[in-house]
Amino acid sequence: MWYMRHLAILAMLGGAIACASAASWTQYRGSNHDATATEPIRTNWTAEPPRVLWRKPLPFGLSSFSVGENRRLYTMARRTSGGEQREFCVALNADTGDELWATEVGLADYPHGGVGSDDGPRSTPTIVGDRVITFGSYMNLMCLDAASGDEIWSHELIEEYGSRLISWQNAASPTVAGDLVFVNSNGRDNEHLIAFRVSDGSVAWKRGSYGMTHATPVRATIGGAEQVNFFGQQALVAVEPTTGNVLWNYPLVYNHTSVAASPVVEGNTVYISRAYPLGLVPAAGALVVQVNGENGNFTASEKWQKINQLMNHWSTPVFHDGHYYGNFGQSLLELRCVDASDGETRWAIRDFGYGSVTLVQDKLLVLADDGELVLVETNPEEYSEIARFRPEMTNPKCWNNPAVSDGRIYIRSTREALAIDLSVASAAPLPPLKLGVADFGGGAFTLEIAPENGSALDAQLAPRISVTSNSDLDSAIGWMRVSGSTVLTNGKLTLQITPTEARKFFRTEENP
Repeated sequence: MWYMRHLAILAMLGGAIACASAASWTQYRGSNHDATATEPIRTNWTAEPPRVLWRKPLPFGLSSFSVGENRRLYTMARRTSGGEQREFCVALNADTGDELWATEVGLADYPHGGVGSDDGPRSTPTIVGDRVITFGSYMNLMCLDAASGDEIWSHELIEEYGSRLISWQNAASPTVAGDLVFVNSNGRDNEHLIAFRVSDGSVAWKRGSYGMTHATPVRATIGGAEQVNFFGQQALVAVEPTTGNVLWNYPLVYNHTSVAASPVVEGNTVYISRAYPLGLVPAAGALVVQVNGENGNFTASEKWQKINQLMNHWSTPVFHDGHYYGNFGQSLLELRCVDASDGETRWAIRDFGYGSVTLVQDKLLVLADDGELVLVETNPEEYSEIARFRPEMTNPKCWNNPAVSDGRIYIRSTREALAIDLSVASAAPLPPLKLGVADFGGGAFTLEIAPENGSALDAQLAPRISVTSNSDLDSAIGWMRVSGSTVLTNGKLTLQITPTEARKFFRTEENP
């Protein structure tokens, strides 16, 4: 019965869904929170150097950018208002860098030091359709109109839920799935994890007492189940997005200091890392948790752990082809390639400080903390550098990921913002596509993608096609990239799907 219903839905989609551009970067570390951009950029920097489109002062803060389809950038900054320091959500024109609006979010006071006079908010706004969600340092959650910056709804979590601040206040960014935004409130018992409805700000559910960190929650699909992974002080925990039901959790030893790197989900494994060792207590270093099970019945166990090693102080690694690439260490940091199967370091090099790593197609775009951009091969055998570019910047301190959209790299330091053009020549347009289903069996099916006119799909065009899914066809939000690799066979792309819901919609997206 399930198969027939699903087949009808996919058949309806087959003649109705066109390709959509996937150039937006809607939240911290990208629209899938994996610091990965599938669109191409120029790699021949010697022949065609990166071009700075604009450079604007933007003091102060450590927030990154989100990029909307309306070609607006959103970030956070500290400014003086009414004689005191306040945090603002700021919108910029992506083409010029000109400020469009700025909306006050809350108090800007950072008593724990460590950054200096250019300290400021750490959280990055999240774009949801025509709205922007911000989460301030003092637990101020706000929903703003993306075009005007006008407030739609807000919550003061300290007042409403008894939220307790941790050192360096909140640095986590809001995470969204469908019509829900997820935060760790660190509030009253059994009210730490909260899901608010984007539509009106009402509470959908409250769960758990796990302690708060600076790590941003991450959406993922593990064992066929959509989930949100929270990296708390006492546990790594995964919840079902719509109900808040706990799918699995893995207890952790309490770490009293900053825990800033996000979880990295790949397949059925979740990587986390914490800095600041506490003697021989396993409260710092890298840990990979393996999640087994399906249909909501999961267990989580240690795959490997490196106590007081592979510490991610601020930046989150990226995953590519069986390896983690990122900046590891606490004070003397190294860019490393780490084997995901056992945690062994394949190579390491110092040069980038508290910078970040972004995966652009199959290349590493490394942003050093001094503002230099370095392009590196994803080569586990050795460090293989392609090119370097140092834009003009004033006292740069870049402690966050850049945003990548439409061939542009948007960089935010604690003092200014830059847009760098690395776009390539426009590619030939994709033909109109249709979706279909083939080969039911074994509780799974094969999704088939082919040109509507019956011709064979060009092998050069196939890498530009990705598949997203949603349980609500009419929703403009909540579309998640389907995990797994497409295979080109006889002029058609195929993708194996293991269903988890009776009703699911699929569409294709074009990666420029």
